[in-house]
Amino acid sequence: MPVAIIIGTHGEAARELLKSAEMIIGKQDNVEFITFIPGENTDTLITKYKEKLEKLDTSEGVIFMVDLFGGSPYNASSQVALPEENMDVITGVNIPMLLETLSMRPASKQKDLVEIALTAGTGGVKSLKESLPKIDKEIGEDDL
Repeated sequence: MPVAIIIGTHGEAARELLKSAEMIIGKQDNVEFITFIPGENTDTLITKYKEKLEKLDTSEGVIFMVDLFGGSPYNASSQVALPEENMDVITGVNIPMLLETLSMRPASKQKDLVEIALTAGTGGVKSLKESLPKIDKEIGEDDL
């Protein structure tokens, strides 16, 4: 079984991120999500994460992909992952990060997937204008 993934976000974003990824690359095994809703706290989320972990095959490791560094989904997942050798938490979850990580799971170990996720997550953030090729315009007589 590939490395387990748990997506955790404020609101329903985690559910929608997984649905979007599966729309593009197909149904994923060994992946769960949690939502953080008003009225819940870190303890509630720790319980949710532990319930999801019971449903997953964690023998190859676990990666928690959360939305915001320092947010409640991060704080709770950090408390679960920190004492475990084969668990890590990555912040800033986005579609490019999720797609690349899910696609590479069958052939990658947990530690390698962490690097893949970090690279894909930052690499997927682009500016339209900055991504266009630069054209050097020669100054001609008409330009003077």
